[in-house]
Amino acid sequence: MFVALRELRAARGRFLLITLVVTLVALLVSFLGGLAAGLAHQNISAVQSLRADALVFADTGADPSFDASALTPEQIDIWRAAAGRTGTVDPVGISRTEAGRTGAPPTAVALFGVTSPVVGDRAATEAGTVVLSNGVAKALHASPHDTVTLGGRLFTVSAVRGDDWYSHTPVVWMTPADWQSVSPRAGAATVLAITGVPDRDAADAAAHTTATGMSDSLSALAAYQAENGSLTLMTVLLFAISALVIGAFFTVWTIQRMPDIAILKALGATSGSLVRDALAQAAIVLVAGVGLGLAITALGARALGDALPFELGPATTLLPAGALIALGLLGAAFALRFLFTTDPLTALGAAR
Repeated sequence: MFVALRELRAARGRFLLITLVVTLVALLVSFLGGLAAGLAHQNISAVQSLRADALVFADTGADPSFDASALTPEQIDIWRAAAGRTGTVDPVGISRTEAGRTGAPPTAVALFGVTSPVVGDRAATEAGTVVLSNGVAKALHASPHDTVTLGGRLFTVSAVRGDDWYSHTPVVWMTPADWQSVSPRAGAATVLAITGVPDRDAADAAAHTTATGMSDSLSALAAYQAENGSLTLMTVLLFAISALVIGAFFTVWTIQRMPDIAILKALGATSGSLVRDALAQAAIVLVAGVGLGLAITALGARALGDALPFELGPATTLLPAGALIALGLLGAAFALRFLFTTDPLTALGAAR
């Protein structure tokens, strides 16, 4: 560490420059990760809140899709018969409409007709009442006991709970019967939330449906795969760029230090001690740069507020930070291979 700290002070301009580059990369990675998590939350959070082992879609001859699925009462009956006494089958209705309230502009909402076993306390328990997510309540300036208009019908707000979204649209929870009255052309249900059904394949074949696990059902959202895939690819590329930048810097820095390294080795310094010293130097630069980048991201997220769908948490800060530091150290370690192949006498002769 003695040599590492002396070099950091002596060549502070170079190390400040690479620290700035690491800061910018960390800022990009953490901001993009937070944005990706925020967009994913506004796309799938309502589906993720459903309590079930799997979702059942109508078989349309194509991949399962929430937009194309419309189940009939006969299909629901087949699944309930297959569930028997050990399983549960709960219809879930999903549609879109506009919500309105006196004194507030109309806003697009997603209607979920569900029962309490599927979504807990978010479910509306009485006919003519709805539970608003925070996004709808904020857009309509609505509170419990207020009246809102959905699909031309008046409903009373029983509660405001949860930050739930479906395909970037805030969610309104209502009873299945009210959902059918507001969306009469959407079928008896959009999907079925099933738990404990013993033979799904047989029920699928009999009902002409497709059952998918909860994680697999997310791909049935139209824009989720494309949106999430592109943002993930950009994040991975930024990680690769950070490793290459750190590796290139320390490669050039190591080559420039060859005479100094030769002197240290001639004085008895081992290759292992020089590698540990250089990696400590890289770790200081990486921790400082990544820490500063995360601090800027946190301040920016606080300043933006609700202007952007941004999620700030361990998965979007600590995890990318650890990955950046690990990849940076890997790149630096690869650059230090010259320390093992350097011959003191040859390097000293080349210096002269």
